[in-house]
Amino acid sequence: QVQLVESGGGLVQPGGSLQLSCAASGFTFSIKSMRWYRQTPGKERELVAQISANGASTTYADSVKGRFTISRDNAKNTLYLQMNNLTPEDTAAYYCNVALLTPYWGQGTQVTVSS
Repeated sequence: QVQLVESGGGLVQPGGSLQLSCAASGFTFSIKSMRWYRQTPGKERELVAQISANGASTTYADSVKGRFTISRDNAKNTLYLQMNNLTPEDTAAYYCNVALLTPYWGQGTQVTVSS
């Protein structure tokens, strides 16, 4: 079955960095676009970044452009999100996503940016 398992979240000070990972299984990872979303309590899930199947094309939310980088390793079936210069506004649960016949989500990983 399809599984997406995020890791790498944690507590970081403003200005710090984190790298999130999403290990994928149960589908042909190398042919699917992938996405990172984030969500804070009481708000809708927000698309943060997406990447094409071969990694050649990426797009970002305006709020993270120039600070976050989405990437993938198709040999390892793993999606990444490098987050630099983090601010308290980046505090959220982060989820990876793939759209198959239905959308699939991981369990999420919490990122907290606080001094």
